[in-house]
Amino acid sequence: MRKYSRWPIGAEVRHKPIRGGAMLYDASRAGNADASWFDRQWWSGRGVVRQSAEGRGSAVFIDADARQLVLRHYRRGGWMARLLGDRYFWQSEPLTRSYIEWHLLYVMHRAGLPVPVPIAACYFRAGRWSYTADLLTEQIPAASSLASRLQVEPLPLSGWIAVGRCLRRFHDDGVDHADLNAHNVLLDEAGTVWLVDFDRGQLRHPGYWCDGNLVRLRRSVEKITEHLPPERFSEADWASLLDGYFTASRASAA
Repeated sequence: MRKYSRWPIGAEVRHKPIRGGAMLYDASRAGNADASWFDRQWWSGRGVVRQSAEGRGSAVFIDADARQLVLRHYRRGGWMARLLGDRYFWQSEPLTRSYIEWHLLYVMHRAGLPVPVPIAACYFRAGRWSYTADLLTEQIPAASSLASRLQVEPLPLSGWIAVGRCLRRFHDDGVDHADLNAHNVLLDEAGTVWLVDFDRGQLRHPGYWCDGNLVRLRRSVEKITEHLPPERFSEADWASLLDGYFTASRASAA
């Protein structure tokens, strides 16, 4: 893992107690940050919430004060969702899902990786043993997911190469995306590739987990394109992604 991926936390990072919990925020981007920023109804009351074309689960898209933001409420999946809903087991403040992801985004953004800019994170205690959490980031402008792109049209080979190069940047810096799938890979109008949704992500020394990330992404793409025309995803597409991935590796080693 490159040394510049281990940025210290700057003076702009502030901690603020709020009713029922606490929040972490970047004062250089949100000097007036308040607990209301994590309330979907508060944003709705201002008339600034808009629907996402992709309907990304619990994410709320906000257009406010000439800024585009994404508010995401952490929700469990699978059978745990039926049991605990949106609550998580309380260990300590630094180990809340929102704080961990906010810090990871902060580090990656300062290292120059293509990720959303973190604005604020919070948690609210839900009894003695659990909590709920939210994360507020800047939205990546004019970007759509690889999943939605493939639903409409094939991605050119140059696009697959760009995805491979992007993934290699993250892996070389030791970023393990815990849920690397076609919904979390975004492409903007300039062809730049971004990664989003780093819940449970972590910094690790590169290893076999890198291959696991790639396998997970391929399975996701195959599932999405299973009933689409065959030109939406082919072996040539995946070969191009791998070519970009390994070419980027050789370039960084040179």
